Amino acid sequence: MDHGPGPYAEFEAFVAGAAGRLLRVAILLTAEPATPASDAPALSDATATGTAAAEAPAARGLLGGALARTYANWRRLRGDDPYDHTRQELCAAFARTGRRHHGGSGVLGRLGPLERLVVVLRLYEGVAEEVTAAQLGLTPERVRALCDRAVAELGSRPGAATGPRPDARRKEAA
Repeated sequence: MDHGPGPYAEFEAFVAGAAGRLLRVAILLTAEPATPASDAPALSDATATGTAAAEAPAARGLLGGALARTYANWRRLRGDDPYDHTRQELCAAFARTGRRHHGGSGVLGRLGPLERLVVVLRLYEGVAEEVTAAQLGLTPERVRALCDRAVAELGSRPGAATGPRPDARRKEAA
């Protein structure tokens, strides 16, 4: 739907460009299994089927709330990055409801909610340690410890290769 120039059109363009990546962040946080239908580029895509809309319901709910709060503050975001604002809203909503998302069958399902937040912000989104710490109300040392513990937990999963990583083997062969 074309709304012409104005704040709604700008927000709509932002959602069209960022919703896919933000949905992936939400799926990682909630530890819901990612399916090809979940990687749809927009939440409100008119061509989405009922099945695709039912995929990753907790992640979609978190993202919908974060986008609603971003839209409510849209005029005040002049000069600020709307992606960062929406990601902060998404992470804050997850932090408030993280107990509901304990476990899960997604790639980060073995981690606790706080560990998932740290891993997603630090490793997937590339947010600096100090910024992550400030956003979560933790010390940088605590963020580093949580990230290290989470990475160790993910690396020790049953069935993981016990030898050196493939990149280390290539270096040894050279």
